[in-house]
Amino acid sequence: MQNILSESEIEKNLKQLNGWEFRDNKIRKTFHFRSFRDAMSFLIRLSYEAEEQNHHPEILNCYNQVEVFLNTHDANNKVTDKDFKLANLIDQVA
Repeated sequence: MQNILSESEIEKNLKQLNGWEFRDNKIRKTFHFRSFRDAMSFLIRLSYEAEEQNHHPEILNCYNQVEVFLNTHDANNKVTDKDFKLANLIDQVA
């Protein structure tokens, strides 16, 4: 089981990321792209990183906007280091 982070630990880790926020027991970020095709390309690349980490985010897509939500399902849907690791990889993909 993953180590569940406290709110202060989450806020500290968020300072290392660009544009992510903590709300409703998830870290989240909205990405904007030039087109639907660019958004879908991002999602495909994100899927490879998520599968490699065996950590799968919630994703919402509408045209050129993608919202990503992360928490760790096997840690009672709380935020863990695993979420921040994947958030960093997602930012690299974007």
